[in-house]
Amino acid sequence: MTWLLYGANGYTGTLIARLAVQRGERPVLAGRSREPIAALAAELGLEHRVFGLADPDGIRRGLEGIAAVAHCAGPFSVTAGPMARACVNAGLHYVDITGEIEVFEDLHQLHDRARAVGSVLLPGAGFDVVPTDCVAAMLAEALPGASRLDLAFLAGGGPSPGTAKTAVEGMSQGGKARIDGAIQTVPMGWRTIRAGFPSGPRTVTSVPWGDVSTAYYSTGIRDITTYTVVPAGAMRANQVLGLHRLLRLGPAMRVAQALAGRSPGPSEQRRARSRAEVWGRATAGGQSVHAALSMPNAYDLTADSVVRVMTRLGSIAPGTHTPSTALGPRYVTELDGVTLTGPAEGG
Repeated sequence: MTWLLYGANGYTGTLIARLAVQRGERPVLAGRSREPIAALAAELGLEHRVFGLADPDGIRRGLEGIAAVAHCAGPFSVTAGPMARACVNAGLHYVDITGEIEVFEDLHQLHDRARAVGSVLLPGAGFDVVPTDCVAAMLAEALPGASRLDLAFLAGGGPSPGTAKTAVEGMSQGGKARIDGAIQTVPMGWRTIRAGFPSGPRTVTSVPWGDVSTAYYSTGIRDITTYTVVPAGAMRANQVLGLHRLLRLGPAMRVAQALAGRSPGPSEQRRARSRAEVWGRATAGGQSVHAALSMPNAYDLTADSVVRVMTRLGSIAPGTHTPSTALGPRYVTELDGVTLTGPAEGG
């Protein structure tokens, strides 16, 4: 199967391209910036194409002869819709690495169209949201009828430029949680709990994470909150200064995005020294089950997952999927260096 890697010159796209070649894959590299795309393609001995996403006809020409797209060019709130719809229009498969709630919800609306034309749509095929989604699905299997789901993550090593920009954009939207089946806007940091990570318990604060959307489709659980460790100073600054409201102003957002884009992303050495962790708990009445994962750096896990997914698209039923509905709840345990603890009662 011929697949195209769009955004190949970005931080994560480059990791995926290099790993794909190491594993014998020959993706077509693509993006809108000619020089870096051409240079990476020459280095790896791959075909490349240059096109933007503002022109539907240009996208259609760029996808000629392609069976599937791994889309890695953010911000996905802007880029995912045009690429995913172009894939559905052409009957192609679409995979991305978004973690944005609004993008998941938007692509879920394409399910019937995708199924009708034989396209698989799999957003969130990296650290956002493979580990958390698989933990959610395993917990739902272990506790049928669960009514509440709490999911927490730690991601060491620092962000890439794209991740940093997406985080800034997400801050402007305020908090999000799924309450009684619907996605609701909630105060930033509205909940704090203790999460039993493999490295030890940590206090985590609620944040808007992709599983607020995806875990509902994977499990049917109607109350879902997602968490990570948030520095106390950052939370106090937001409460005092109202940063999420300030970022809704165009000039403030542009400045914050520019500053975020200066992050070079973690070096290979830093990724090798850092790990990521996930913890989850499902609750039904007075009963609960929990599970946890330890894994490599989030960017290495993302590259591993995307390359594996691109080789397995032919075995997935058409339509919009979450990682666990596409590949099974234990898919995450197939990835390099991942260790699962649980599910177990209590916690």
